Amino acid sequence: MPLYRYKALDPHGELLDGQMEAASDGEVAARLQEQGHLPVETRLAGEVGGGRSLRSLLRPRPFAGQRLTQFTQQLATLLGAGQPLDRALSILLDLPEDDKSKRTIGEIREAVRGGASLSSALERQHGTFGRLYVNMVRAGESGGSLHETLQRLGDYLERSQALKGRVVNALVYPAILVVVVGLSLVFLLGYVVPQFASMYESLDVALPWFTRGILALGMLVRDWWWLLAALLIVGLLWLDRRRRDPAFRARLDEWLLRRKLVGPLLARLETARLARTLGTLLRNGVPLLSALGIARNVLGNLALSADVAAATDEVRNGRGLATALGRGGRFPRLALQMIQVGEESGALDTMLMKTAETFEQDTAQMLDRLLAALVPAITLLLAAVVGIVIVAVLVPLYDLTSAIN
Repeated sequence: MPLYRYKALDPHGELLDGQMEAASDGEVAARLQEQGHLPVETRLAGEVGGGRSLRSLLRPRPFAGQRLTQFTQQLATLLGAGQPLDRALSILLDLPEDDKSKRTIGEIREAVRGGASLSSALERQHGTFGRLYVNMVRAGESGGSLHETLQRLGDYLERSQALKGRVVNALVYPAILVVVVGLSLVFLLGYVVPQFASMYESLDVALPWFTRGILALGMLVRDWWWLLAALLIVGLLWLDRRRRDPAFRARLDEWLLRRKLVGPLLARLETARLARTLGTLLRNGVPLLSALGIARNVLGNLALSADVAAATDEVRNGRGLATALGRGGRFPRLALQMIQVGEESGALDTMLMKTAETFEQDTAQMLDRLLAALVPAITLLLAAVVGIVIVAVLVPLYDLTSAIN
């Protein structure tokens, strides 16, 4: 059985750090609970040393992604077990392995010890914790249910991370395929094709026009590869700079939403993100207008973000949320209908969470179908390009051999 490392609190509130053989991390937690301990963290023992060098190379930001989710869930667990906030932060201070995370938690603890609320202490971390995070914590403090709010926040972060990871994983294989075949094509054009060009030049034979074009392209790649690489880098830098321009980014996002394949996928993905964010905020007592202002910044598509901003103004004037969001015509009709049902039944937060679950599942299915069609399409396209190059180079040689025979 694998060896797990665990950290837990004993009945006296002391932090325990040890190892245990078990079939899964859930079994470790169950055993610790049977012994009267409160599990704080469980993970494979090999992950402690094996992942450290990789993390040091990548240098992730503290409290980003999985680190933020773990911190939130662990803090919720400690507060739910009756630990004071100061004590809980002191325990969490010993868990991170990187100095930046330790320093961040230490600064939060010192601010809390100085009389500041947790939300104020988080807000002082210069953007490390986003508006959504800080406002949810503030709402939890106001309602006297901080640990429950943190539990919901941890669940929200975990689901968001899972959805983002699913999208990234779906794009990894096509990206690798394009890069590998692209490099193979560059090698074929820059090294192999010029060899045939020299041979045909020495034979002084008439070549078809498409063969002459491929040979000229190969010579261009061989002689001017550095210029082509420089142009590629400059082009990427220019696109990155243009992408940072809000006007250009808004036009690009709107253009993407109108595409038949990409548009519906992006709309569903952003709808799921908006619905889960709004539902989580409303469930924790954040007013609708404030929740819309926060959720707008969570969206990655500026065209949909502009629709949410316009809807916020209409909601402020008394219009329903579903009607206001439907003005732009970009959000899916099913989502608007579900939101309208939530408004009419007085359970808007519940219907928003159901909307998020529905569109997260729909997005996963669309990703699977798109990936199933995209990979063969990319493979066939790149194989056709490579085949054209090979045929253009070898056909004259075949004709010459036939003529000699």
